[in-house]
Formats: sequence, structure tokens, C-alpha cells
Amino acid sequence: MSQLIKEYTSQITSIQECIAREEEENILKAADLLSDKVCDGRLINIFGAGGHSAIAAMEIFWRAGGLAQINAMFPAGTNIVSAAPTTAKVVGLAPYILNFYDVNKDDVLILVNFYGLNIVSVDVAVEAKKRGVQLITVNAHKFAQKVPDDFIWRHPNKKNINDYADIAIDNHVPYPDAVLKVPGVPEEVAPTATILTCFTLNLMMAETIRMIKEKGGTPEIWVSNNIPGCDEHNKPIHDKYRKRIHHLYPVW
Repeated sequence: MSQLIKEYTSQITSIQECIAREEEENILKAADLLSDKVCDGRLINIFGAGGHSAIAAMEIFWRAGGLAQINAMFPAGTNIVSAAPTTAKVVGLAPYILNFYDVNKDDVLILVNFYGLNIVSVDVAVEAKKRGVQLITVNAHKFAQKVPDDFIWRHPNKKNINDYADIAIDNHVPYPDAVLKVPGVPEEVAPTATILTCFTLNLMMAETIRMIKEKGGTPEIWVSNNIPGCDEHNKPIHDKYRKRIHHLYPVW
């Protein structure tokens, strides 16, 4: 095995084991809250705020093996797909974002920013708490602490999203994210944030689905759109939630 392949595999596996061990308590607390909301007929809202963090929301939204009751939030300009222009660094958008996606008192919001200090993510955390939204955050706690308070792309309040959390889960992304050194290349290569954050969310969602079932609810699960029988399984679920989940669209 190549040295880079071996080292990257080893580092990712080690951090995943650390997440499973050190974040288990908070992951289970989050799953308990999320399963309660689903059993009460509410949706699970998730916002992956800034740049690539939107991938986290994509990972658990309309996903094979994933829960259907997910209201993923992809407001224009807050990720690299729609950054034309970017709004991820604009203060004051949070009320409009939460209004558009119908996130209000006693709802739950999973707020993901890989590092935890992106301006729009902190803005949404502040607004969520004003509204009485229960907030689960997923970000790199030590990474966020390491970034200076006067860093230009911080929110004016200098806070991190986990400062506002009811349940704060650490994705354990190391600073500065990428972890490998290639001879002759001054920068680190091979990022970790997407893999580690999606891993963390999938742990949380697996436990949420288990708890929904144990509490007498019905976890409605998507199957892959690339297997026989997918339309027959998925279309009734789609039709049920189409008017409640903003980014569902017809694929038939």
C-alpha cells in the first residue's frame, strides 16, 4: 500500500473511532430529541452553512437509507454551488433564511459548519435561539477555538456556533483540516472535514431512526433511486412531504 494511502486511511479511521467514543453521549442525546420531534409530527431541519458544509445537509437529505422527515436548507449564495454572489459572509440574513424554511419555536435545527465560525452559521444560531428553536450543532470545537477572534471572516460577535447549542457535537476535524504532507508541497493536502462530518451525522441519524421505531413512531426511509422498485417505494413518501419540505421535487 502506498504511504499516502496508508497514512490517510489510518488518520481518518482513528478520528472516526474518536468521534464514536467521545461523542456517543451527545449523539444519543441528539437522537433522542430528533426522534421525539419526528414522533410529534415535526420535521428535522438541517442547515449546512457555508462553502462545502452544505454537503452535510445533502448527506442526510433524500438519501438512500435516510429518513424522509428531513427539511434541508439550501439558501442561495451560502454554498459553493450557488455562490453567485456569496451571501455566506453577510450578517443579517438569518431571519429571512429561517422564515423561508419555516423554522420556528419548538422546532429543532441541526446546524453544521465544518469549523463552526462561518458568519451566516453564527447568524442563524443567534436567530434560532431568539426564536426558541432547539439547536444541535456539529463543528470542530478545537479548530474554532484556534482561529483568532479578530479573524476577518468571523461573525462580529466573535462566537462559534457551538456557543449557542443545546447539544454540541464535535466532528473532531483537525486544524487546518487537511492532514497529509507531500514532499516539495508547502501546504497540507487531503481534507478531512466532509468525511468526518458526514460520518458523525450518519451515526446520529441511525440512532434517530432506531429511537423513532422504539418510541412507536414510523421512520419513513428512502431507498436508492437506482434499484428496481424505487419509484413504487419512494413516490408515496415524496407526495406526502412535497408541500412541507422545500427542496423535494418530482423525479418522475
